[in-house]
Amino acid sequence: MSNQKVEKPSLSGTRLKTRKRDEKEKYDPLSFRDTVVQGLNETECDLEKVSKYLDVSSSRLNYRRYAEVLFDVLIAGGYLAPGGSIVQDPEPTKICKSDICVFSTEENKEKLKLFYEVLYKLIRRYKYLEKPFEDNLKKIIVFLKGYKEDERKKLAIITGIILSQNLCTAKVLSSLFEEHLIKEGLSLEFTTLMFRTWLEEKDINSVWQALKKSQIDSRLMELFPANKRSLETFNRYFREAGLDQIAEMQSKQVASVVRKTLHLDLAEMLKEDKPAEEVSEFVVEQMVKYDIPEHEVAILIWNNLMEAIEWNKKEELVTDQAMKHLKAYTPLFVAVVKTNKSEMSLMLRIQEYCYENMNFLKSFQKIVILLYKTNVLSEDTIVNWYKKNHSPKGKSVFLEQMKKFVEWLENAEEESEEDDD
Repeated sequence: MSNQKVEKPSLSGTRLKTRKRDEKEKYDPLSFRDTVVQGLNETECDLEKVSKYLDVSSSRLNYRRYAEVLFDVLIAGGYLAPGGSIVQDPEPTKICKSDICVFSTEENKEKLKLFYEVLYKLIRRYKYLEKPFEDNLKKIIVFLKGYKEDERKKLAIITGIILSQNLCTAKVLSSLFEEHLIKEGLSLEFTTLMFRTWLEEKDINSVWQALKKSQIDSRLMELFPANKRSLETFNRYFREAGLDQIAEMQSKQVASVVRKTLHLDLAEMLKEDKPAEEVSEFVVEQMVKYDIPEHEVAILIWNNLMEAIEWNKKEELVTDQAMKHLKAYTPLFVAVVKTNKSEMSLMLRIQEYCYENMNFLKSFQKIVILLYKTNVLSEDTIVNWYKKNHSPKGKSVFLEQMKKFVEWLENAEEESEEDDD
C-alpha cells in the first residue's frame, strides 16, 4: 500500500461573498457636503430650524466621519480646500455653498452669538464632536489669508465667544503663530478683535488662566515679527488698541520670568563669591531694564543672601555668621533700597524669616541695627514698623528685642531737635 499523501481537492474560480457589515463605505465628503448644504438652505435662515435640521439629520448622516466637512460648512459655508478656498463642483449649476454659516452672518457680536448657539447645541448634543470641532477651528484659523477681511473679522469675534464659553480650549490659537500670518499682520489683527470680544464676556483673570492652561500666555510676544518682539512694542500696540489689560498681564508675565532668571543669576554670582559692587551693578541694571519694582528686588536679594550659605545649627553661633555674611553685601541693599516702601518690605521679610527659622529668633535686633548703621533702613521705617506696621508673626518677641533701640532712636531725635532750637 502506497504511503503517498493524496492532495486535497481545491475550489478554483469561486467568488467569496463579503458580509455587508464588513464592506468599507467609500469616503465621499462632497456628497455629505451637498446633503448638508441643501438641508441648511431649506431652513430659510431660521436658526431654530437649523438646529432642528442638524439634530434630525444625525441619524442618517455620519457626523463622526465627516465632522471636518460639517464644521467647514457651518463656519465657512462650504467644504474648504487647503488655503481656505471653497471646493467647487464640476457642474457649474450645482450649489456648493450655504449662506447659513458664520461667514455669511452679519458682522455683529449679538448676531454671531446667535449662530454660536447653533454650534453649542450641536456639540453638547453630540459630545464626540468636541475634539473634531477644536481641531477643525484650528485648521480654519490657519487659512486666514484665504478669507475676505469681513470673514476674518467674523471668525475672530466668534472665536472670542467660543473661548469665553469654554466650547473649546485656547489651543486653537496656536495656529496664529504660523510665520506667514505673523508676517502679514493677520495674527495680530485676528488676536486684537478676538481678545476684545473675549474680554467683553469674561474678566482678564479668566482669559489669562485659559491662555496659561493651553500654554499660550508665554507665546503672545511671538505674534509680532521677530524684529519687533519687545515688551515696549507689545504694550504700545495693545494699549493703543484699548486692551490695556492684556498689556498689563504680559508685563507681569515677563516680570515673572525675569524675576526667576534674576534669582538664578544672583544665586550663581553669590556662589562664585563675586564682589558686592559687581553684583549691585548687575542687579540694578536688570531692575531698570525690566522695570521690576524696587521692593520686590529688595526681598529677592534677601532671599538669595540667606540661601547662599549653609547656616550653623547652633543658635549662639548663627548670629555672628549672619552679621559677617550680611555686612559684606550691605552695598547691594544700599544700591537698591531707596524708598520707604522697599525699606518696610525688607524689614517685614526679615521679621518673617527670623520667625520661620527659629535659629534666627534672637538675631533680628542685630540684623536691623546692622542695616540701620549701613544706611539701608532709616529711623522712620524702624519706628513705624515698631508702632504699627509689624507683622503678627513673632510680634511679642521682636517688639521686646527692639524696644530699647526704638526708645533710643526717639530720644536721640528729641535731643537733636532741642539742639536745633
